Amino acid sequence: MINGKTEYVAIFGNPVAHSLSPQMHNAAFSHLGLNITYLAFRVAEAREAAWAIRKLGFLGASITVPHKEKIIAHLDEVDEIGRTIGAVNTILSREGRLYGTNTDWLGVVQPLEQMIELEGKRGLILGAGGAARSAIYGLQSKGTQVFIMNRNEARGQKLAAEVNCTLVPWQAWDRFRADLVVNATTVGMSATEDQSLVPAEWLRQGMVVLDMVYRPGKTRLLKDAERAGCGCVSGLEMLLFQGVVQFELWTGKGAPVEVMRGALEEATGGVAL
Repeated sequence: MINGKTEYVAIFGNPVAHSLSPQMHNAAFSHLGLNITYLAFRVAEAREAAWAIRKLGFLGASITVPHKEKIIAHLDEVDEIGRTIGAVNTILSREGRLYGTNTDWLGVVQPLEQMIELEGKRGLILGAGGAARSAIYGLQSKGTQVFIMNRNEARGQKLAAEVNCTLVPWQAWDRFRADLVVNATTVGMSATEDQSLVPAEWLRQGMVVLDMVYRPGKTRLLKDAERAGCGCVSGLEMLLFQGVVQFELWTGKGAPVEVMRGALEEATGGVAL
């Protein structure tokens, strides 16, 4: 029950109504008997999120698209991981100061490592935003050779130069092979639910595919990958793994992982993680 001593954490983004983070984190807070409530706010500008966290005394926050990169300019401090990635998805508020970090990269790496040895593999990242930056950092830290494909070639080239990756020309599928693919775009969500950026005929058995989109739980890309015999990682798994680290940063307590997993499965109608 919310009372005068309740502390608050929130997710800020645009859009944000689809987010399952409130269900996941509130289930964890409740399970451990913590007087913390997790909310969701749609904001048009990153500075609005920073203002709200600071002025309303939030314990911390999650930052989602499209604010992960721009939020950095409004924080008091960003750790080495956040600075290296160039994107922040997690904020801690301490005595009026805002500290940023990034847990998305762990959400990418940890579930992938359960399916494939990442060192020495060829990984293709679709996208050039904050989510893509996190995936690139995570894979490179594990010794994966990373390639980028982005619909806006100029933006893709800029990112490739910044993170020492190779840009693959858009739609150059017939000239490129990868061991794993990460969709770090919003294609497959909401109005694009029936779409995939990856040609189904390009997918092959033995490849591993992670789609960061988690609503729907099984995107068009993952359906195509499953039919092709690929290993599939849902965006729900990424959400869970990055959320576990967030929870522990905010509370200083071990996260009830299975409670969080159960909350996500319940919120998606029983989709197993």
